Amino acid sequence: MKKKVYISLTADNIHHGHINLINEGKKYGDVIIGLLTDKAVATHKKLPILNYEQRKLIIQNISGVTDVVPQSEWDDSLTIQKLKPEFVIHGDDWTTGKQAVLRKNVIETLNKYGGKLIEVPYTKGISSEAISNKSKKVGISPDQRIKTLKRSIENKDITRIIETHSPISALIAENATANINGREKYFDGFWSSSLTDASLMGKPDIEVVDISKRLENINNIFEVTSKPLIMDIDTGGKIEHLNLNIKTIERLGISAVIMEDKTGLKKNSLLNDTSSQSQEDIATFSEKIRKAKINQQNSDFMIIARIESFILGKGIDDAILRAKSYVDSGSDAIMIHSKKDQPNEIFDFSKKFKKEFNNIPLVCVPSTYSSVKESELIQQGFNVVIYANHLFRAAYPAMVKTAESILTHERSKEIEDKLTSIKDMMDLIPGTN
Repeated sequence: MKKKVYISLTADNIHHGHINLINEGKKYGDVIIGLLTDKAVATHKKLPILNYEQRKLIIQNISGVTDVVPQSEWDDSLTIQKLKPEFVIHGDDWTTGKQAVLRKNVIETLNKYGGKLIEVPYTKGISSEAISNKSKKVGISPDQRIKTLKRSIENKDITRIIETHSPISALIAENATANINGREKYFDGFWSSSLTDASLMGKPDIEVVDISKRLENINNIFEVTSKPLIMDIDTGGKIEHLNLNIKTIERLGISAVIMEDKTGLKKNSLLNDTSSQSQEDIATFSEKIRKAKINQQNSDFMIIARIESFILGKGIDDAILRAKSYVDSGSDAIMIHSKKDQPNEIFDFSKKFKKEFNNIPLVCVPSTYSSVKESELIQQGFNVVIYANHLFRAAYPAMVKTAESILTHERSKEIEDKLTSIKDMMDLIPGTN
């Protein structure tokens, strides 16, 4: 009986470095590929372009691969402990840096039962990350972009979305990362806000900006980015218009829309006085959801119902009643809105909602209760958090300060160290160099 050889791979971008590992493994026995699941990858870095089943189909057809098993954790040692292979093959590029702890865990596990680690010299001149970056420059199809949001929600503890009001703000969001204890944090997608789109044009947030103008802006964002986008479509307008708009929105590659259950002249929900705002009756809004779902073409496209009961002072019973009706009507997720400075009422809602609809994603927008941590939102059952206006709000004071400094000093020297360098700005723009 041949000995077992274990190789852990993500295998999103197969290259000759992977083939070298497999060929080396064949020398020692039957090669078992521990293929990281989407959830395992998502705990530490961006989701693979291809999902687990697609990657598995490719790997199991490579010569020399005997079996493919799911590796459900980022740490190889946990699966190795279960399988107890005689040999583990890995590139020698994990001796230092954030992967060194993984290597240590694997060695300790192998030592427990007498397994052996064989390290293969790293294949120079190639990397999966470089291939991924190149493919990002080539672009992503509308269908691929649509699918990415639902995959993120299914595989991550929380999907992190940020407002982008222009292609340059979207590029910033696309490239923003933070490494926290060896885990890469990043934004999973963009939010197209009616508030910031209107503000960008110097107009009030009352659905005054034509949807075609907003879609033109989104198209410009899509030309230079690859992440999914959720679009704020306010009340969705008349059902007849909504049905046509959904088709256009979907065709562009937008992954989801969020539609609020208010009626009449749309006004921003965070205004101090909402006495002039009114909520649509449940049956009418539920019918709007049903019609929109019927008209969508891609099963991965999401229609998310936004409940305004707390905004309009109607309380949790009304919010839960609406949520049930909206889910029954086909809503793919629920966004519960609040303008309180603490998240108590949305947490009360989530507890009741998740008891009945544990598999329906829950969305929040903590613009006013900004002290809440993502870890708290996860504990309370929220699946998506939207930072709905922060990049626009960050740009405004910076522009005001710059303008005032130039006027005060009659030159720009005093503000230069607060500005992005021209080189950094050009480096961010694809195709500049």
